[in-house]
Amino acid sequence: MSLMTWTKEQFATNVTQHDQEHQTIFDMVNKLHESAGGADRSAIGKQLDALIAYVAEHFGAEEKNMIKCSYADYPQHKLEHDKLVQTCVDLQQQFHAGKAEITRDTTAFVADWLVNHIPNIDRRYSPVMNGAGIV
Repeated sequence: MSLMTWTKEQFATNVTQHDQEHQTIFDMVNKLHESAGGADRSAIGKQLDALIAYVAEHFGAEEKNMIKCSYADYPQHKLEHDKLVQTCVDLQQQFHAGKAEITRDTTAFVADWLVNHIPNIDRRYSPVMNGAGIV
């Protein structure tokens, strides 16, 4: 069973690129969630690395568009991104050092962050980006 499901009603930002990226992130988190505690450590590590790399790439794309359209909340939004990336990188380093495991609690933390961030923070950029022609 999936940990989370992307729906247009709940998560659409009306910026096609970012909505597609969010859907990919949901899929990646769901796959990591299914693997947590059951798959071999190497497979989990590859999934974790891919997820973190993709999220960082996605955040970069959002931030580039925020700058492009002079989004007023960019500094605070970037700070939120930076905090999550740092948390994930710290976990990634501990996991690869054998000092941490990826559990369903770990994936639930990421899911909770996304489920709160996208509708409450990301959706705020939609009118500004759309007004600047970023759709």
